[in-house]
Amino acid sequence: PEECAVFHCRGCWTVLGDSLQLCGQEPAGLSVLICFKVTSDVTWEDSLLVGLEGSLLGCTYYLLTCQSCGLAVGFILYSSGSDLAYLRGLFCFFKDSIICYLLKSQMVIEASKVNFPAVTLKE
Repeated sequence: PEECAVFHCRGCWTVLGDSLQLCGQEPAGLSVLICFKVTSDVTWEDSLLVGLEGSLLGCTYYLLTCQSCGLAVGFILYSSGSDLAYLRGLFCFFKDSIICYLLKSQMVIEASKVNFPAVTLKE
């Protein structure tokens, strides 16, 4: 595919996932890449965190970290209001914590500057 990318940790360049696993559009107020699967270098603890402000206010989630350097790279939503319910159980990478390597052009670019084709959970 034209727009394939590999997602790397901003802190240490460990591979965390790829664009073939993208499965949804980011909700308003959250700058995230939503994926079905991630690599084994993405870890999370069993303890839940509670969102105290912003778009995750009142939500509970597991924090995703890079196994290599410990950088917080995203979350798995456990409970939320109905507006974010479709994200529950999916891997959400913070765009600010991810660098993308675009395969076709062999370019490295900030995740926040990449526009991936629209994907919905139905697809």
